[in-house]
Amino acid sequence: MEKPYSQSSENNKEPILAVLEEAFRDASFVLEIGSGTGQHAAYFARHLPHLVWQPSDLPENLPGIKMWVDEAGLPNLKEPIILNVADALWPVEKADAVFTANTLHIMSRSRIACMFDGIEVVMREGGALCIYGPFNYGGKYTSESNAKFDEWLKAKDPESGIRDFEWVNSLAGRAGFTLVKDHEMPVNNRLLEWRKTA
Repeated sequence: MEKPYSQSSENNKEPILAVLEEAFRDASFVLEIGSGTGQHAAYFARHLPHLVWQPSDLPENLPGIKMWVDEAGLPNLKEPIILNVADALWPVEKADAVFTANTLHIMSRSRIACMFDGIEVVMREGGALCIYGPFNYGGKYTSESNAKFDEWLKAKDPESGIRDFEWVNSLAGRAGFTLVKDHEMPVNNRLLEWRKTA
């Protein structure tokens, strides 16, 4: 098996790290939901040595992630675990930070709601939640390329698609999170940063 590779993960890792360095400054254990190829996990664990990074994904993606984890050989990068956001019980009991990139537009709306339910359970008080990807605002695309991307997504899977920021933020609010900052990122993406409040 060849080690999986994503050019977009390679392109966006530095701008994302610049945000995570501040957002996860006080974190000690990060759960990454939907680690994909595993590139982000290896890169962020190397550059954030003060915290433990836990990659997770669906079973079919774990062998590829494991290749990146094994190659990195970092003491703070854990073996990838199976995580299905729709499961009632998650394999992680507590985290003080959660990160996910480019997952919301490939999940159905019901699975996204499940994901926030799960994050609410595992996240410690004051923990940081960072979600990266494209978002719509006021029901409108932020660029022509995002509109085309959304069309492509829906052709592959009618339940997928770029999500409205307002809806995602309302799910976060119901799960006990307050928006800290909506970071503008390259190529019409955003990084949404929340904190879990009392």
